Amino acid sequence: MRYSIIFRLIETAMIDSTPPDLEASLSKPALDIHEILKILPHRYPLLLIDRVLELKRKERIVAIKNVTINEPFFNGHFPGLPIMPGVLIVEAIAQAGGALLLTEVEDRTDKVMVFTGIDRAKFRRPVSPGDQVRIEVEVKGWRAMPRMIAAKMQGVAYVAGKKVAEATVSCQLIDSSRGRGDGSDGAAAE
Repeated sequence: MRYSIIFRLIETAMIDSTPPDLEASLSKPALDIHEILKILPHRYPLLLIDRVLELKRKERIVAIKNVTINEPFFNGHFPGLPIMPGVLIVEAIAQAGGALLLTEVEDRTDKVMVFTGIDRAKFRRPVSPGDQVRIEVEVKGWRAMPRMIAAKMQGVAYVAGKKVAEATVSCQLIDSSRGRGDGSDGAAAE
């Protein structure tokens, strides 16, 4: 028995059928760095998220941290073997969660989200210069009362699809002037 395969070239014209508004929403991040800076009070060198890919109000956020050799912590952690400190990965998880929660607060300019707990933190693989960390955070609990918002969030960090760290973080929204006293440094007025 003999088989013969015959190929025939068929020319087709590709038609761009993606609506422009959908195309723009697919390429634009949910929050770029400029929008993140408007939400979070953190600044270099402690701003640890560069972009938000997904944001579902009060439920979930996916953020990215691009890790470069220029990060200041690599000078001492560790010379010759640069590894991102695990505590900073947990901080990145908290910042992503904070960005999610602070989008719900209208008067956030005088507020700051602070840690109230870190549970079940685990570190699976090292994060090194050149890695892109994908941070996925889900809200597990949300409590809003007059003059206070508290939340518990589960975060997982990935590099190249592999889990590098995870933690459950608890946080609370406080007035940014809290704990500053009357603003004096104890020096006598002249």
